[in-house]
Amino acid sequence: MSAPVALMGGSAVLLLAAAAAVTLGSVRLSPGQVWSVVAAHLGGHRAGDVIAEQIVWQIRIPRIILAMLVGGSLTIAGTVVQALVRNALADPFLLGVSSGASVGATAVLLFGVLASFGLWALSISSIIGALVAMLAVFAVARESGQLAPTRLVLCGVALAAMFEALTSFLLFRGNPQATQSVLFWLLGSFGRASWSHLWLPGAALTIGICYLMVQARALNALAVGAETATTLGVDVGRLRRNLFLVTSVVAGVSVAVSGVIGFVGLVVPHIVRLAVGSDHRRTLPVGLVWGAAFMVLGDILARTVVAPQEMPIGVITAFIGAPVFVLLIRRRTYRYGSLG
Repeated sequence: MSAPVALMGGSAVLLLAAAAAVTLGSVRLSPGQVWSVVAAHLGGHRAGDVIAEQIVWQIRIPRIILAMLVGGSLTIAGTVVQALVRNALADPFLLGVSSGASVGATAVLLFGVLASFGLWALSISSIIGALVAMLAVFAVARESGQLAPTRLVLCGVALAAMFEALTSFLLFRGNPQATQSVLFWLLGSFGRASWSHLWLPGAALTIGICYLMVQARALNALAVGAETATTLGVDVGRLRRNLFLVTSVVAGVSVAVSGVIGFVGLVVPHIVRLAVGSDHRRTLPVGLVWGAAFMVLGDILARTVVAPQEMPIGVITAFIGAPVFVLLIRRRTYRYGSLG
């Protein structure tokens, strides 16, 4: 499949999913009510139906946009991690990024750490946790100044388990009443979405994808091997450090605004490579759109499967992602590094 076709197809699915998501919800609104609110705001004025406006413009649309941003962010983070370790089965969870971010977020939610930062405390603590996790993996995995992919994966798995244990310890020591809400948040949710929550993940994603597109050729070389990349003039050490930083920030912000959502950074990049090949000049933009569409569709299911209650989005992505990934593995043996 060509990249333009994949982009157009993914964009079409994303638009249809967004249109469905803004219409569906626990509160029944007619399509006329929904789209009159959207049309009114696009025209620069408020809608006449105050209740419909509050539900559509202040709750559903920010939630849809946040799902798009998080889906795209997790997908490009997974794509980068897989290139970094040259393993198509890797994702941000594998290197402990998400686990580190969840430690920082849990500390804020249960114990009020960094409370002086107000609304920014959760985002700041998640980013710090992700960076600490990445730096720890980076430091432990280095051997003679080099980062071997296998050693990186093993160290990442070990440290991810340690950070998950630390999160569990914080939950055990925290307020039992607050623990329930934290556990739900850790499984992933867009229920706290608002317009004020969008600009930080939007900025992180924009900066991250711009940098990665500039480095797409270097990523291709790194995916083939460090020696090949060095031969082609890539400063492998510097590139890896920058990729660590970008992945930490993008994944950390995603965890801060939505909780821990698994399988998106693992499954979607894999599907994208099967569709358009492994050239990062194609996989990054296509993955951005497909990841956003996947997450919006998952959030629709989270809001409707057990309505009027809401299911954690992480449960939905695991239910969808695990079988799809197993099916893909069984249908095609995949070896990372071919630029297809």
